[in-house]
Amino acid sequence: MLQIDYKSGISICDQIINGFINLISLSVLKTDDAMPSVRALASKLTVNPNTIQKAYAILEERGVIYTVKGKGSFVADAENTRKTLINTEKDNLKTVILSAYQKGVSREDINNIINEIYKEGGDLN
Repeated sequence: MLQIDYKSGISICDQIINGFINLISLSVLKTDDAMPSVRALASKLTVNPNTIQKAYAILEERGVIYTVKGKGSFVADAENTRKTLINTEKDNLKTVILSAYQKGVSREDINNIINEIYKEGGDLN
């Protein structure tokens, strides 16, 4: 499910947030699926429960999950989360592509780079 890279420059909380967003965007977690309890996930990942609680609070603030008192946390609108992720990545790509364009990188070179990245990653579909 989730893996934490303790050597990464990315905070554990952000890794948890990004991990769940990725699981939802890949349809591993679907709308109304139960999220792991804070205690269970903290134990599994060997992180402080407060870190999990903070990540869940941020995910809830962003509309990715919702909480039912006494029941736990659940995936909100998975399709909306997926669309949000796509739009975020589109914005990130746009920034990189515009920067490359301004530095004289041709459309053909950009397409070749994209194709190369997909080849390295295998069939990403």
